[in-house]
Amino acid sequence: MSDQHHAPTSRSKPPPPGEEEASAVLKLGEFQDVDTLTLSEASLVINALMTKRRKDRKDRNETDVLNKTLDYLDAFARFKQKENVEAVERLLSARKELTKFERAQIGSLCCDSADECKTLIPSLADKIKDEDLQELLDEMAKLMST
Repeated sequence: MSDQHHAPTSRSKPPPPGEEEASAVLKLGEFQDVDTLTLSEASLVINALMTKRRKDRKDRNETDVLNKTLDYLDAFARFKQKENVEAVERLLSARKELTKFERAQIGSLCCDSADECKTLIPSLADKIKDEDLQELLDEMAKLMST
């Protein structure tokens, strides 16, 4: 049988792994426009799902990886109260000039200064003024302390 007579594939071939890059220019491949979560949002979602599963007595699928993920999120999620997580999401989603990835990174890293934030997320360099970014970070910091 000849290889020339096979049916066309229904989707394009994904780029080879390792082509993604989060530097001055974001190259996220197939994840470019995917909705992203901050660590705090991920913690809320997974904990809510686990609570529901336990309540419904469907918790038999808890794995070591899931438990380690929850431990990681509990340690690094900066916003613990649902109201604060939602407030941060509103603050970040108002910044339409930023990509979903950048907003999630800002919400997870919770930098102290605009300079630190732009160093850790290089793609922000020409997208947002330092003053505006600092104002956003300061608003987020207020939500961390409550």
